[in-house]
Amino acid sequence: MELAYYSDYAVRLVNTEEPARNKDSLTSVEAVRDLFGEASQMARRATDADVTRFRSVRARLRAVFTAADSGDQTRAVDLLNSLLLEFPVSPQISGHEHLDDAGLPRWHMHLADHPSNATAGYAAIAAMGLAFHLTEFGADRLGLCQAAPCRNAYLDTSTNRSRRYCSDRCATRANVAAYRARKRLETERSASTGRTADASQESTTRTDR
Repeated sequence: MELAYYSDYAVRLVNTEEPARNKDSLTSVEAVRDLFGEASQMARRATDADVTRFRSVRARLRAVFTAADSGDQTRAVDLLNSLLLEFPVSPQISGHEHLDDAGLPRWHMHLADHPSNATAGYAAIAAMGLAFHLTEFGADRLGLCQAAPCRNAYLDTSTNRSRRYCSDRCATRANVAAYRARKRLETERSASTGRTADASQESTTRTDR
């Protein structure tokens, strides 16, 4: 498994909260376990105490995305480095469960999930995955959705670094809002032009008299 794959752990955790909408889905141990997926051993070790710990890590990961999205790459890296230091990973080579056509293992790097608690394990994987994504593709590939009030985190994998929204839904909503704003402006300009023309005609009529 490519280590950059684990960057999705960071995105999933950050997007459990929508601050502008005052929404938070990370409210129970079941919500914590859902973040891992059904196959993870770490999910089974999650307890109620991990809810608060996960929220703390979430705020720090969002700060990384916020710094990167604002163009402050140095701060994004510093914040991510602090997470990497606090939550170190345990890399292992794996592959026995993935065989190629010749029946040989497809060796790949894997992050072992045997930390002290569920939060530490998740944070280590999320931070390392995000670090690999940042160093491989650039800090400007970490973004926050521009369709207000969404602000969900996303990873830009477009070929021309053009992504601005977390989903097609938000992109469509933003485009519709922009279109309506342009139409309102055109209507206002048209009305203003009409009023100017009427005033000019009235002034000419008074002068002729």
